[in-house]
Amino acid sequence: MKKGTSTAAAVQAAPYVPVDADFQLKNNFEEIGIDSNFSAQSFWKDVITRFFKKTSAVVGMILIILITIMAAIGPGMNGYTYSGQTLSEKNLAPRVKGLEKLGIFDGSETMNTTRGSKTVNNYEEKGLDDVYYWFGSDNFGRDIWTRTWEGARVSLIIAIAAALIDMIIGMSYGLISGYFGGKVDMVMQRILEIANGIPRLVIVTLLLLVFQPGMLTIVIALMLTEWVGMSRIARAEMLKLKEQEFVLASRTLGAGHFSIIFKEVLPNIIGPIITQVMFSIPTAIFTEAFLSFVGLGIPVPRCSLGSLISEGFNSFTTHPYQIIPPIIVMALLMLSFNLVADGLREALDPKLKEM
Repeated sequence: MKKGTSTAAAVQAAPYVPVDADFQLKNNFEEIGIDSNFSAQSFWKDVITRFFKKTSAVVGMILIILITIMAAIGPGMNGYTYSGQTLSEKNLAPRVKGLEKLGIFDGSETMNTTRGSKTVNNYEEKGLDDVYYWFGSDNFGRDIWTRTWEGARVSLIIAIAAALIDMIIGMSYGLISGYFGGKVDMVMQRILEIANGIPRLVIVTLLLLVFQPGMLTIVIALMLTEWVGMSRIARAEMLKLKEQEFVLASRTLGAGHFSIIFKEVLPNIIGPIITQVMFSIPTAIFTEAFLSFVGLGIPVPRCSLGSLISEGFNSFTTHPYQIIPPIIVMALLMLSFNLVADGLREALDPKLKEM
């Protein structure tokens, strides 16, 4: 028994010598199913992919690009200017060369009188055989096509400039308020509530009465009233992130307050900031249009979409074609920016794509 036991112990104690067959790599990539394409792409590439999968957002972006291009080149596509007046050619209906032979856009319009309605063509009555106004002319003989795209250009410049300035002011205010907290946050939030409590129209009206009306004055007016929403979003994001580990690590390594705010936290909230900017642009367009409509906007002879709508409103019952182009352009602009903003909101927040 002792001999057998010792032999078994000797066999048990003998070390195992591995061979090459023990170290063969198992090729199981198909089994585990790793999506190498998804794991390799960056966050922004994934955002772009999700954005372009949303049809409404793509349509909105295409419309914005088209309207922007037309606002840039539209006023120079014919021989008219936005301020040029030809009183002998006033109140002419839309007329497009080539389409007039098809019976559409031939310069004729239906006039409502006390005896009923009748169709007239002022081009033929005045002998204007070689004159074409693609969107018609207004009651001063100005080309509505040129003025519509000039107005779109002015409205876009005002809205985008105001939105970017509001982003800088509101974002900085909200981040600083949320980061320091305590008494600093309390004082800054009370100031914000006071600014938000004053009616926007009162501020804008007083500002336009003090300063000369114009693009710069409207941008300043929008800047003073539109930054509150951006500030609240930035503050909420800061309160959510300021106790995270990467912020504590930066503070431990000696980073300053403003370095943490603008170098550590800001890049992590850029998604909500971009979304809020896109939503604020149509709001600024509508506010500018409202101010111009009530006579507090762009002074003549310059025009914006709001002033064009105001002018067309006075002739709506007799010449409705004068108000239709600026209304359509403004409606498409506001709708397109909202569609793009909605697409960006879903693309920048992966949790929304499952809803």
